[in-house]
Amino acid sequence: MNQDQLKRLLLSIKSDVDDFDLIFSGKKSLKVDGLYKPEIRQIIIHNKNTEDENALLYTGIHEFAHHVHFTTSPVPVSRRAHTREFWTILHGLLERAEGKGIYRNKFKTIDEFRQLTKELKENYLVKNGKLMRDFGKLLLKAFNLCRKYDMSFDDYADRELGFGRNEAKKLIRIYNEGINPAVGYHNMETLLRIRDSEKRQAAEKDLMGGRSPDTVKREFLPAVTSVHDDPVEELRKEKQRIERSIRSLKERLEKVEANLEKLGGSTE
Repeated sequence: MNQDQLKRLLLSIKSDVDDFDLIFSGKKSLKVDGLYKPEIRQIIIHNKNTEDENALLYTGIHEFAHHVHFTTSPVPVSRRAHTREFWTILHGLLERAEGKGIYRNKFKTIDEFRQLTKELKENYLVKNGKLMRDFGKLLLKAFNLCRKYDMSFDDYADRELGFGRNEAKKLIRIYNEGINPAVGYHNMETLLRIRDSEKRQAAEKDLMGGRSPDTVKREFLPAVTSVHDDPVEELRKEKQRIERSIRSLKERLEKVEANLEKLGGSTE
């Protein structure tokens, strides 16, 4: 596969994108498989890192996701490039590439991966989810005991258990609301945050169907959870950066003009 063929494959996954350049470096890198230069909209692939064309394609899709993110975001993309938005874009592109038969997901075709995934899900993710749900059941018992003996549950969770009142209350809610432990504990936390029961069921179905946690969060938890994800905050920060640059350039210009005057030169 050459660089032109890889670019055509990427455009067959998603064609409605701004133009970009894609080049093979012809080198091997110990640090990264590829990189994206947003200022010139260029994808660089270190094609000597692998001889596997499928792995090369994955790197291409990853860097292509950066291009899509950078060129479609309504606000300037921060230096923290691997945001939830980025991972959602990447996972969507991978799903589309798999659906078109362009990219082969070896996690699903190689027996070693399939057996290990089965073991991890059944013996760890699901069991951990059940364990944490049962933990919530016992914490509810502790909560009721605190009420019975007129004691503070917050104090019990914080000082007696050393676990933390907020985490304890969250586990009680997970137990009370019957969150499905089959999705794993961290995904149970996500489902708990989805208040609408129908949306929660849809999110659970997506998680059980193999959609990534980031994709599910992006779809079902659209509310801003971090200043990094707040478009208004990002624009304010961008404005402040530009204003600082302007002030710095003005100060520099004044110094240059002052030096020119001292030397008897023209400032024009």
